Amino acid sequence: MTGESTIGRFGSGREVRRIEDAGLLAGAGRFSDDIALPGQTHLGFLRSPHPHARIVSIDAAAALAMPGVIAVVTGADLVAAGVKPLPLAPIFKRPDGSPGATPLRPALADGVVRFVGEAVVALVAETRGQMKDALEAIEVEYEALPAVTGLTPATAADAPQVWPAATGNVAAQMRHGDAAATDAAFAAAAHVVSLDIVNQRLAPTPMEPRSSIASYDPEADRLTLRLSSQMPSGARDTLCDAVLGIPREKVRVVVDDVGGGFGMKTGLYPEDIMVAYAARQLQRPVRWTAERIEEFLAATHGRDVESRAELALDQNGKVVGYRVRSLCNVGAYAGTAGIIIQLMIGPWVSTSIYDIRTIDLEFTAILTNTAPTAAYRGAGRPEAIYLIERLFDAAARQLGLDPVEIRRRNLIHPDQMPYTNAMGQTYDSGKFGSIVDQAVALADWDGFAAREAESRARGKLRGRGLASFLEWTGGNVFEERVTVQVSGDGDIEVYAATMPMGQGIATSYAQLVVDVFGVPLDRIRIVMGDTDRGSGFGSAGSRSLFTAGSAIQHASETAVKTGRELAGDALEAASADIEYAEGVFRIAGTDRAIGLFELADRQPDRRIFIDATSKVNGPSWPNGCHICEVEIDPETGVVDIVSYASANDVGRVVNPMIVRGQLDGGAVQGIGQALGEHMVYDEESGQAMTASLMDYTMPRADIIRDFVHVLDQSTPCLNNPLGVKGVGELGTIGATPAVVNAVADALARAGRVDQASLIQMPLTPAKVWQALR
Repeated sequence: MTGESTIGRFGSGREVRRIEDAGLLAGAGRFSDDIALPGQTHLGFLRSPHPHARIVSIDAAAALAMPGVIAVVTGADLVAAGVKPLPLAPIFKRPDGSPGATPLRPALADGVVRFVGEAVVALVAETRGQMKDALEAIEVEYEALPAVTGLTPATAADAPQVWPAATGNVAAQMRHGDAAATDAAFAAAAHVVSLDIVNQRLAPTPMEPRSSIASYDPEADRLTLRLSSQMPSGARDTLCDAVLGIPREKVRVVVDDVGGGFGMKTGLYPEDIMVAYAARQLQRPVRWTAERIEEFLAATHGRDVESRAELALDQNGKVVGYRVRSLCNVGAYAGTAGIIIQLMIGPWVSTSIYDIRTIDLEFTAILTNTAPTAAYRGAGRPEAIYLIERLFDAAARQLGLDPVEIRRRNLIHPDQMPYTNAMGQTYDSGKFGSIVDQAVALADWDGFAAREAESRARGKLRGRGLASFLEWTGGNVFEERVTVQVSGDGDIEVYAATMPMGQGIATSYAQLVVDVFGVPLDRIRIVMGDTDRGSGFGSAGSRSLFTAGSAIQHASETAVKTGRELAGDALEAASADIEYAEGVFRIAGTDRAIGLFELADRQPDRRIFIDATSKVNGPSWPNGCHICEVEIDPETGVVDIVSYASANDVGRVVNPMIVRGQLDGGAVQGIGQALGEHMVYDEESGQAMTASLMDYTMPRADIIRDFVHVLDQSTPCLNNPLGVKGVGELGTIGATPAVVNAVADALARAGRVDQASLIQMPLTPAKVWQALR
């Protein structure tokens, strides 16, 4: 195989099959729960049945006497041992300017439980069966306390308080924009459009539940923690710095395959703390794997925001002011991610691709007796885009304008780039009008009338929905360290601190390595998930390719440059005279050459090793226009998605097949929110009503027929050398408003204009049927 054919077949821009899949499809994947260590023990949790209660007493005597039981640990034991709760970054304030207020989440409840499913007691036994039996023998006496689960009751004047310092259950609040200027714009506006909008609570539900196994080496005083995580370094650093108070070099975190993360696996969990603590105390391996009900009850949730959103427009449909008031349910323990996502990151994209200069945004984080919220695919951006896109469709109905036309009148134009939005965020590139035009053509927007008539002839209602939008990617962590090792044995190994979790990132990385080295793909090994090999931010915020990918390209180019110098010595020539191509260093104009791997084999340690750190200049701003058409059966309220077309600007595309797959998967999750998913708590009892896959409506394979995506590569990102833009969350952000706008359009066409503005997700058949009546 020649270098040219290698790059041509396997370099960037090609639809290379994912190198990760062969092992996974053959059942050779290695997940945390697959790890079995000699002498391992099994840890389980007794969880609170109450949404809010004082722990009066815990009696574990009977459990400790049962066969195989090794230890029982309570919250009081952890406090006595100096184990700290999960930290909160002190960067937020309450409305009166005082510091943000929230209880800190402990590994085990200390004196008080604050949501159903909170871990109260941990028990370690020799076998899983013994552990489960013994947990049932523990007796806990509770004194029930008043509880609140929903935003409306939590903000009532007489609401039960989740945490005394958080009066009114307000953990934190942020205001953005210019309230006085916005008030003036609304007062002078020709039109005002207002909507009450709910982004319901979701349970991320990855295929692989959380799982942790820890082992301790007393001679080295070192802990190894294996878990399912998107951010191994972050998990280690939080465990060491904030919770256990031990040096980072005393802990190694290893992550193997990850069966889906979706943001839920970005941080350290109480269960991980407990596994690590128990392994150190017992000096034996300790393992825990969540049951599905534990994931629904105790893993972080997403969304859960109620908003009043308003647009002020002039007589031509140009937006002159935007106002939002949002209450954000952050659960019983307000974590840094849960607050920052809703109070800061979402607002960054609140004006999206529209030239809206005057804003007044208020976001308030509210404590309730529910599981904490944190990152979920899109993390704040889906909520923000849903607001503005629902408003634009409502404005189009009110002003009698085509939904495409009203958006065109408000778009940011290419000659405005770089564009700084009202939140101070700078878009480096984007041709938003072109993306809208491509999507409109792809969806045959102008041919809708004929399709609607055909649906009507079959007794169905048809509607179309549009979402034109952008998103911010990068996590605002723009530096990555990677290592590249060219081995004398004939392979190239790349280590990165990002994480694979189903998104095909290893394949894309390998393609970038092919670009630089020109060697066959099977010579390249991508390694991730070991803090002993390297530390970094991890995979979140669709940052992996444009940060770590850029670093991989830089490190690979540095390796080739180093190789030229070494080849010059080996061939007795100046390094400037050395050419490199197809895995071979050659003196220009001669046949004197040495192969890449032969050169590596000649080095003292039989390798060429590069440890490089590089930094991109800022976030990427992928954008798209997604258009959905639905049919509704008026007799049942069932919504059928009959077409879905999108145009997407994700900059340079390394692997089109992977990008389309990410768009497909993301869109299905967005459709899931639009039509079915909802994590529900009973307001009276505080119990989770949808804590199993029998009750929580996950999207199924037949939720949609086909996606049609266009990938526009004409506007590369200017903030990284690859020109790529993040894509992992784009489909999720666009799908939800596109589907809901389509259903609202169908309702309006059926004469239910009021319901088109009032209807709230999820758009279940019962809810749509009721709206039609």
